[in-house]
Amino acid sequence: MIDEIQIAKVATYGDVPETIDDLSQINFFYGSNASGKTTLSRLIANPDDPRYSACAVKWKGGTRQQVLVYNQDFVAKNFNESAELKGIFTLGQEQADTLNKISAARDERDRLAESIARHTATLHGDNGQGGKKGELAVLEERIKIKIWAQKQKHDKSLSGPFKGFMSSAEKFKSKVLQEGIANSSTVLILEDLVSKADTLFGSDPTNEQPIRVIDNSQLVGHESNPILKKRVIGKEDVDLAAMIKKLNTSDWVREGRTFYEVNDMVCPFCQQRTDEGFAKSLNEYFDEAFIADSKAIDDLVSNYSIDSARFQHHIAEVIANPPRFLNTDKLKIEKELLDARVIVNLQKLAQKKKEPSQVVDLDSVSNVVSEIGSLLDAANAQIAKHNTMVLNLSRERDKVTSEVWKYLIEVELKTDLADYDTDRTALTKAVENITSKIGSANIEKEIKDAEIRTLEKSTTSIQPTIDGINALLASFGFHGFLLDKSANGKCYKLVRQNGTDAKGTLSEGEKTFVTFLYFYHLLKGSDSDTDVATDRVVVFDDPVSSLDSDIVFVVASLIKGIFEEVRDNAGYIKQVFVFTHNVYFHKEITFNPKRHNVAMKKPTFWIVRKVDLFSKVEKHPTNPIKTTYELLWSEVRRADRSKLTIQNTLRRILENYFKILGGVDFDEICALFEGRDKLICKSLFSWVHDGSHNAHEDLYMSVDDSMVETYLQVFRAIFDKSRHAAHYEMMMGDFYLAAPAMNVTEAEAVTGTDMDRQREPAAVGAE
Repeated sequence: MIDEIQIAKVATYGDVPETIDDLSQINFFYGSNASGKTTLSRLIANPDDPRYSACAVKWKGGTRQQVLVYNQDFVAKNFNESAELKGIFTLGQEQADTLNKISAARDERDRLAESIARHTATLHGDNGQGGKKGELAVLEERIKIKIWAQKQKHDKSLSGPFKGFMSSAEKFKSKVLQEGIANSSTVLILEDLVSKADTLFGSDPTNEQPIRVIDNSQLVGHESNPILKKRVIGKEDVDLAAMIKKLNTSDWVREGRTFYEVNDMVCPFCQQRTDEGFAKSLNEYFDEAFIADSKAIDDLVSNYSIDSARFQHHIAEVIANPPRFLNTDKLKIEKELLDARVIVNLQKLAQKKKEPSQVVDLDSVSNVVSEIGSLLDAANAQIAKHNTMVLNLSRERDKVTSEVWKYLIEVELKTDLADYDTDRTALTKAVENITSKIGSANIEKEIKDAEIRTLEKSTTSIQPTIDGINALLASFGFHGFLLDKSANGKCYKLVRQNGTDAKGTLSEGEKTFVTFLYFYHLLKGSDSDTDVATDRVVVFDDPVSSLDSDIVFVVASLIKGIFEEVRDNAGYIKQVFVFTHNVYFHKEITFNPKRHNVAMKKPTFWIVRKVDLFSKVEKHPTNPIKTTYELLWSEVRRADRSKLTIQNTLRRILENYFKILGGVDFDEICALFEGRDKLICKSLFSWVHDGSHNAHEDLYMSVDDSMVETYLQVFRAIFDKSRHAAHYEMMMGDFYLAAPAMNVTEAEAVTGTDMDRQREPAAVGAE
C-alpha cells in the first residue's frame, strides 16, 4: 500500500510540495471542483509520467502494487473512446482444485511479499531513511565528525601536511581511512612532527629552469674557411690575363666589367669602343670557377652574419633575464669582447667580398665562445644541484606528511577507528545479507506470480461479470439495456432488449452508472486472463457525477462493501482512496455506526482546497464534512480564506439562511446601509433574488485583503441589522469576536421580521 504522497509543480500545485503521509487502508478526500483532486488521482495512477517529476508516491516496503483508478480518464478510455468494453476475467467457481492451487500460490506469494517488505523495512526503515543503511549513514557521519575535530586541533601547526584536505570533512575522513590501510610510516611524537613540518613547509623553493645552450661550432668553424686564404682571380690563359696579372688589377677589372656591360661595349675607363674579341676575352677571364669562388665568399659572409647574430642575441636574452647562479657581470664582459670581434670580422668579410683577390684572416672568437660556454655550464651545474635539492625536499615533505597521518591514526584516533571498523563491518555484512534475501525473495515471488498467471488462464471467464452487472442494472430499475458478450467472446457490448446497440443512446447518468459497475467488477478481476489475483490499490475520483440521489446511495453502498473487504483483508484490494466534491456522497460513504466523535483506526480524512490559485491538502483527525452550509461557514472562519471565492461563499450563506427564514425583504435590509456598504450588501443579496446560484458557481472578483475585510464587515452587519446576530455568533464559534453594540432603531428594524426568529432554525442548510 501507499505510505506517502508528495505533489508539487503540476496543475494548481505550487513549488512547495504538499505532503500526504501516514496514510491508512481507507482514505477520504473532500474538495470542490477544480481544487486539485483529479491531479492527485492521476499522480497515483501514473507516478512515472514526466509531468510528475517533482512529485513522489512512496510504497510501504518499497513494493509497488497494481493501481486501479476510476476518474474522468477511465470513463473516457473505456466508454467514450472504445467501441466495446474489454472483458473482465474472474475466477470461476467450478474448478475447485485449480482455485485451491491458486489460493495456495497466492498465500505463498503474499508471504514472500511480506518478507520483502519486512526485510526492506529492516534495510531502509519505515520511512526509507532508517534501517541498517540509516545506521551505516549515522556511523559514517559520527566518525567524520570525530576525525574532523582532531584535524581542527592541528590546523595551524600541521597545515602543510594536511594540504589538499583542509576544506572538506568528507575528503579528510576518506584520506584518514585510506592511510589507515596503506600507511607504514614510523610513529613519531607530536613535537617532532610539528618541528619538521615547520622547517619543510615554511618557505617554498621551486625548480629553476636551466639555461638553454646552443651549438656555436659553426661560428668558430667559419674562421678556417679556405676561401679566406684564396686569391680569387680570373682564367690565366686568356689574352687579357697577362696584362691583368702584371698590373694586379683583377678586382679593378671585375668592378669595371659591370659598367662595361651596360655601356654598349665602350670601355668605361678610356671611352674607346672595343671589338667582340675583347668582350669574349673579358667573359672568358671571369669563368665558372671565378663565379663559384665568388658565391663561396657571399655564403660565408651571410652565414657568419647569421650565426654570430644568433649567438649574440641568445647571450643578450640570458643577460636580460639572468637565472640564479650565473656570473652575469663576467658574462657581460665576454659579451662585449665577442661583439667587438664580430664587428671586425664582419668588416673583413665585407672587404673580401669587395676584393675577392685579397687574402683575409679573421680575428678568432674561439676563446670568447669557450669562456661564455664555461660560464653557462657552471650556472647550469648549480641549477641542477638546486633542483636536486628541491626534489629531495619534496620527498622529505612526503615523508613527514605520511608520518603525520600515521600519528593521527595510531595515537589520536586509534580507539575511534577500531570501534568504527568493527561496527561498519557488522553493518555492511547485515546490509549485504538482507539485500541478498530481498533479491532471492523477489525471484521466488516472480516465479509464484508466473505460476498464478498460468493457473488463472485455465479457470478465468468473462461471463460472471456479465451476469453480475446485468443483475445490478435490473435490480436498480435499468431495464432499457444490458451487457452482452461481443462476437470475439473477449469483450462486452451494451445492447437493447431486442439486441440492437445501445451505447450511443444512453443518458449521462446511465453511462456513468454502467461505467462504474464495469470498474466495480474490474476490481474483482482483470481485463486479461491473468493478474486476476493481484494485490491492488483502488482510487475513486468523483464516482457519482451525473447520478441521481438514489443511485448515489447504491454507489456508496457498493464502495462501502469494498471497505469491509479491505478491513477484513478478504480480497485483493489493500488500500482505497475516495475523492469527491459531493457532500451527500461524502457523508454517506464515510458513515460508520461504530465511529462517533473520534476517527476509527483505519480511515484518514483530508480536505483539498485552492487558496489564491494554489491547491493545498490538509489532514483532519475526524471527518471535517458536515453539511454544505457548515462548510461555507468554516471557510469564513479560516484565517487563510481564499480571496478569490469569499464573495461567493458569503452570498451562498445568505441565500441558505434567509430563504429558510422566509418573509424577509432583502431590499429593506440593504436600505439600512449607506454608500459603498449598501452596494456590497446589494451584491451579496443579488443571487438570492435570482433564486439560484448555479449559473454563478465560478464567478468571482479579484480583491485584495482590505476589500475582503470590507465584505466580511458588511456580511456581519447584515445579521446584526436584521436582528440575527445570535446566529452569526453561533456559526463563528470560537472565532467570534465581540463587536460594539449596534444602535438599531425601530425604523431600522426589518419590516416583517419577527423578533422571535432570533431562535436558530432546527435544520439550517441540511442537504
